[in-house]
Amino acid sequence: MENGRQHQTGPTLEPLRRLIRARLETLPPGLAEFILFGLKQAWACLFGGLMLGLIILTKLAWQPDWPIHRYDALFAMALVIQVTFLALKMETFEEAKVILIYHLVGTAMEIFKVHMGSWTYPEEAVIRIAGVPLFSGFMYASVGSYMARAIRIFDMRFTHYPPFWTTALLAAAIYANFYMHHFLPDIRLVLFAATVLLFGRVRIHYTVEQKPRWMPLVVAAFLTSIFLWIAENIGTATGVWLYPGQQTWHMVPFTKLGSWYLLLYVSFVLVTIVCRPQPPEAPSNPAGTGLTPG
Repeated sequence: MENGRQHQTGPTLEPLRRLIRARLETLPPGLAEFILFGLKQAWACLFGGLMLGLIILTKLAWQPDWPIHRYDALFAMALVIQVTFLALKMETFEEAKVILIYHLVGTAMEIFKVHMGSWTYPEEAVIRIAGVPLFSGFMYASVGSYMARAIRIFDMRFTHYPPFWTTALLAAAIYANFYMHHFLPDIRLVLFAATVLLFGRVRIHYTVEQKPRWMPLVVAAFLTSIFLWIAENIGTATGVWLYPGQQTWHMVPFTKLGSWYLLLYVSFVLVTIVCRPQPPEAPSNPAGTGLTPG
């Protein structure tokens, strides 16, 4: 325990964590905090990073005559990662709930989008529903996993956070627009404005080491959407899914940043269904997180 908080890297990785912290103590404080920030971010996105790594690895290594399809193998490996995280206490059950909820929400949207021709999964799979391999839900779930883990790891607190019903209404409108813009006018510009109006005053207060810092929530959402756009390019470059016209690969349009930016608000609200945002003055719970069970 450091700074009165438990560190849920799990007992298996605790010796490694202590070794890293000992090395960081020999560095200048500013540099040590910068490196620790990067390490904690990497730990927060571990699930998504492992999924991207497996996507790249299977693209390079997979052979068409192997007895299991690539998509099915990715699904099995994602399950193994999830079970391992829980068994080694590298992830809390609250975070696992977020992953399950987001897996269901993401898979439902995947089925609709593939049906509408927004993108396709070009390879074969046994574990699939309506043309959508079920491992795809884990790619969405990795976003929720990152958010839940980052909030815990950085002991995030929130100021000027709006009432839950208003955030739920916005998330529902964003999610509905992903479906309805195929039949009705796309209202994403209105939704962009709504995110700023509702969350523009919200500050995320977080702690890397000891000194509290803060960032506007809308800025954090935009920066995160950039990384998701990069991950999406990796997904299409490795042929996991393809947009129309990508038989010869080309970069995903920058306009997709807007879609990811909006989807992040859906993700965040789903996280707050399981765990409620807490203000800076709220006492830390034993897990060192700015969330409490909802």
